[in-house]
Amino acid sequence: MDIEKGWNQALRKTEIIRARVQGLMANSDTIVPYIFLSESEVNVGDTTVRKGEIIVTKPSLIIPPNNPQFYGFEFNAPHESIDENSFINFLLVRGLTLPSLRYDNVTSVLDIYEGKLGQAVKYYNSLLQKEENVKTGLLTGPGQYWQFSVIIFICSQIARNAEQDINRLLQDYKRKMEGNS
Repeated sequence: MDIEKGWNQALRKTEIIRARVQGLMANSDTIVPYIFLSESEVNVGDTTVRKGEIIVTKPSLIIPPNNPQFYGFEFNAPHESIDENSFINFLLVRGLTLPSLRYDNVTSVLDIYEGKLGQAVKYYNSLLQKEENVKTGLLTGPGQYWQFSVIIFICSQIARNAEQDINRLLQDYKRKMEGNS
């Protein structure tokens, strides 16, 4: 895998169809389910469906800032030429930083939807709406670089929650200070 090519392609082609409505937890683990859809590389005209979840965990050890830990993203799978450290370095060189959290990806389903990508998007978007599912994100992107698309998705969720997290931390701090007065 050419990391530069893969990252750029994922940036261009990743589309978050339905963002997670429920916010991430500031002080505890958050489970972020997702459905990732891509055009099938094997069955032309069909869609690859990858259902999984990312568990965003605060590491139990104190680690330096901007040193995220990625697990389950298959960076060092036998057919891949990059590893977690080279990916993190790639991001740092470009001025991209992620909070020093642990990101565990667990893929629960890898399936084929018999139909084009657009049809699959409509189907899964409708399904999530019918279920009133506010926890699961729906995204599309290049199947070969699914890892990057999923990381882009989780980064967008972190960025969306930044203002809320800061306000929550300030409110907690103020309550503690008022309790000590």
